[in-house]
Amino acid sequence: MIRKATTEDSSRIAEISVFTKRINYRKIFQNDRISFGEIQVYPLAKEYIENPERLDGIWVYDDTFVKGFVHIDGTQIVELYVDSFFANQGIGSALLDFSIEKNHCDHLWVLEKNTDARRFYARHGFSEAEKRQLEEGTMEFIVELRRSGRWML
Repeated sequence: MIRKATTEDSSRIAEISVFTKRINYRKIFQNDRISFGEIQVYPLAKEYIENPERLDGIWVYDDTFVKGFVHIDGTQIVELYVDSFFANQGIGSALLDFSIEKNHCDHLWVLEKNTDARRFYARHGFSEAEKRQLEEGTMEFIVELRRSGRWML
């Protein structure tokens, strides 16, 4: 079931966010100080609990417990992460389908070197737009992906 996030979901959202970023981004950024020092579960969970408005636009995939989440702002997908233990079980696709069908999401930004994410979004009808820019505070580029038309799974 996909539902709006609540403060009770804060620790799972933070855990999924932090560990997924470590697994997927460490090989790109190669900065252990950030991966294991600055990016921590507790401060992020605390931020959500103390500022519940930060959960606005976050939807969770809850199948007995939270296994993934999507953060939506308008028609943009800001984040979409699935706990790595539950990868390749259709959770990311379900969250993406929900974002497209219920929230009319049609664009997002992804790290240029994140080939797995780019392939995932391409399978769902997203393709590279003409916008490319440096990710804030890094030397890595992000690219905008846009969706047009219906996709085939």
